Amino acid sequence: MLELRDKAECRYDLVSLGEVMLRLDPGQTRIAAARNFDVWEGGGEYNVARGLAKVFRQRTAIVTALVDNPVGRLLESLIQAGGVDTSLIRWVESDGVGRTVRNGLNFTERGFGARGAVGVSDRGLTAASQLPPDAVDWDDLFGRLGVRWLHTGGIFAALSEVSAQTCLAAVKAAKRHGAVVSYDLNYRPSLWRSIGGQPRAQAVNRALAPFVDVMIGNEEDFTAALGFAVEGVDAALTRLDADAYGAMIERAVAAYPNFRVVATTLRTVLTASANDWSALAWSAQTGLVRSTERPGLAIWDRVGGGDSFASGLIYGLAAGLGLGRAVELGAAHGALAMTTPGDTSMATLAEVEKVAQGASARVDR
Repeated sequence: MLELRDKAECRYDLVSLGEVMLRLDPGQTRIAAARNFDVWEGGGEYNVARGLAKVFRQRTAIVTALVDNPVGRLLESLIQAGGVDTSLIRWVESDGVGRTVRNGLNFTERGFGARGAVGVSDRGLTAASQLPPDAVDWDDLFGRLGVRWLHTGGIFAALSEVSAQTCLAAVKAAKRHGAVVSYDLNYRPSLWRSIGGQPRAQAVNRALAPFVDVMIGNEEDFTAALGFAVEGVDAALTRLDADAYGAMIERAVAAYPNFRVVATTLRTVLTASANDWSALAWSAQTGLVRSTERPGLAIWDRVGGGDSFASGLIYGLAAGLGLGRAVELGAAHGALAMTTPGDTSMATLAEVEKVAQGASARVDR
């Protein structure tokens, strides 16, 4: 299905390109009522590298930029604790007050019942959004050092005109050197609103799509970010059946025959703290495959569930376990990640495999 470079000739199993923000979490209360915050690190593309390193024991690194100040160094220590190599981070001198460059912040409150989760990003003029294409020697990274898999996505590509150019340079270099490329469309209307909206999102993502092997995205992502309308989806984008997704994939693969795998999570939001949860994936060899369905899955913190799905999926594909098994590992990992706070997973590989095999949540002792 996918041909990866030999592990022995590569320093990294996977490198992610994206922004890492400091997440400030008010815990049980709301942002506007908070007096204390827990801090975590997080970012759509980074979360995948972190999950693969911490849970699946893969060699990963993050390509990003941080301001060299105490907040940036706090983020560095959090990334290191997650097992992700920080040697590819570009450090930018602080101007003292953040007029020209900053580290990104993300205030995120968990939803409960009828109250949905809320995220408030503060990421204008961040170091990552100003990371230029020539800041990284891509041929040295993918060639001399060696990378088996590159993961990036539509969040990083949306940060600025520069970040879109950097993303394109990275995927082109990855393909030149035989790395598999995965891309999570991750359409966020707030990121595109002031820079051209959906038309701009589609222009950027269509330029990147020809270099992608594994495309990840739900129905809204494919519709808004690539322009593939989906029949059979309700107006609120809360329901998608397998046939509708399959039809959408047929259109996407006809336009981009380089897509070897297309995958998505399926989430029906019953309440903020209970979702129906499963996943779908497609390849030419298998057709459409679906994970175990988990109706009424209890949610503690939904942020990062899709990224944890992606890391489990990538692990299974890179290990040659087959698409069906990879989807089960991804869906199980995403389900487990949403039972703990923070963007990133606290699961173990043994727990992921246990849940993927259909084990119950009885006490383990």
